Amino acid sequence: MHHRPAAPAALPGVTAAPSRRLLLTGALAAPALALAGCSGSADGASAGGSLGTLEVNQNWIRTTEFAGEYFADSRGYYTGAGFTEVTLIPGGPSGTSSEAMVLSDSALVGMTTPLAAGSMVAGEEAPLVLLGAKFQRNPFTICSTSATPITTPVDLVGKRIGVATGTNEVLFNALLEVNGIDPADVERVTVQFDPQPLINGEVDGQICTLTNEAITVALAGLEAVNLPLADNGLPFVSGAFVTTVQNVAERREELKGFLAATVRGWKDALADPEESARLAYEEYGADLGLDPEKEQRQAEAQNQLVVSDETDSNGLFTISDELAAKNIELLALAGHEVDQDAFFDPTLLQEVYEENPDLLPA
Repeated sequence: MHHRPAAPAALPGVTAAPSRRLLLTGALAAPALALAGCSGSADGASAGGSLGTLEVNQNWIRTTEFAGEYFADSRGYYTGAGFTEVTLIPGGPSGTSSEAMVLSDSALVGMTTPLAAGSMVAGEEAPLVLLGAKFQRNPFTICSTSATPITTPVDLVGKRIGVATGTNEVLFNALLEVNGIDPADVERVTVQFDPQPLINGEVDGQICTLTNEAITVALAGLEAVNLPLADNGLPFVSGAFVTTVQNVAERREELKGFLAATVRGWKDALADPEESARLAYEEYGADLGLDPEKEQRQAEAQNQLVVSDETDSNGLFTISDELAAKNIELLALAGHEVDQDAFFDPTLLQEVYEENPDLLPA
């Protein structure tokens, strides 16, 4: 995801709908994780293993979504930071959430959204902290085709919209609420995550992501039209790094080592989307039968979500006070009161960049 314009750049075969910035409502978006390991070794300078082992909980299967982590693992950035062994724990449609993994000390850090972690902080008093976020903009979208294009929220009225159960239901409810659309005015069709119902014309639109299903639609030979949720009332970040208050206090150097190495990995991913894709389909996700062309397009698309004016100024993963406040507002409108200063802890990344100025944008 290279430098991000005000609206998502069009993917090959994909037309981005005009955006309009509205105010917010609550939604949860945290795919769950399965417990399976991917051990990494690397060529690179080692700090003598002073930080011990590293377990990182990811929130989806091993696609290009985690390209930066693959670079950091395969090129030795994690071992160079002082970790003796690295386990990247892949997720999937069902499994254990990053919140549960870090709370149980099964992982040092995991990936999630502020909405998922924040709801646990507010509802269960879970001692969770967000250190930064890979994706400055979340990738969720209402994908349609040129046959029945959905270019503004009001276009949803009278349409058949495919919605998978779970997270996508919450997101869709939030999208309707924030845009003042009566749910009774939209025909909701229960689907799986696969966009085949949209491709087949069984629905007029479907909750998808710009970095996955929308690409599948384009590869099927259709002109995909997107209504990004980030531009239409739900501007939450994604790929947020979650850990515990205790880890911040007691394992700070480990967390900083993870962040520094992962920044290095994502700098590589931004520079080389082709290699990002290859690492997914030939190495880390080799057993998944991934489509190389789709992974390449995903790498290019997601690079647009990683970089923003904020990261150009202050470094990858940083979240501006303004964007953090919007995420807190989103939580509040969902009924979850969370203290911004306690929930977002930018100090570790600040220290990482102070100690590693070479990681800052040139």
